[in-house]
Amino acid sequence: MTQDEVPTPRGPARLDTDLPAGSPAALLVLGHGAGGGVDAPDLLAVRDVAVAAGVAVVRVTQPYRVAGRRAPAPAGHLDEAWTAVLAVLRERHAGVPALVVGGRSSGARVACRTARAVGAAAILALAFPLHPPGRPERSRAPELLTGLPTLVVNGDRDPFGVPEPSPGVTVVTRPGAGHDLRKDVAGTAAVVGDWLRGQGWANG
Repeated sequence: MTQDEVPTPRGPARLDTDLPAGSPAALLVLGHGAGGGVDAPDLLAVRDVAVAAGVAVVRVTQPYRVAGRRAPAPAGHLDEAWTAVLAVLRERHAGVPALVVGGRSSGARVACRTARAVGAAAILALAFPLHPPGRPERSRAPELLTGLPTLVVNGDRDPFGVPEPSPGVTVVTRPGAGHDLRKDVAGTAAVVGDWLRGQGWANG
């Protein structure tokens, strides 16, 4: 794993990059939750499975977290910083066949909102926060409707809700898991690995 920082219009973002042994079959870029970091158990488990399958993985820490703040930046600022990071990563990994964007919770929302703009081939949404807890009328489901292949992995006890499947959007519900997806992270990561292989974005 290598770590570095890249400038964005909202301050420096931190990149943790893990490369597979051979030429990467795809580049998977992951963002963190609103108050969390890139070392969340589900993100680490997905990284391990993806790298083992021949996928390069970059975990992106948003500028507000690099600056030491826990309160998330406004959505527009998150999207702006993420888009700037993806421009750098596309240049660094120009020879990689496919770009998959994603993350957990807030990071999944950012990935969905910007996927078309950054030229992503697909989206991985871990613990997608369908609505604020107790407020199902404030649905964020439209953010998932990008037209790109999308895998959503949510716990069946997530207080933020579980999205419904739709054309192009596959939803896998993890039994007994909450919003943090800490229950059986290995099983969650295996779902992601199977999806990557099914899309042809894995070497093993």
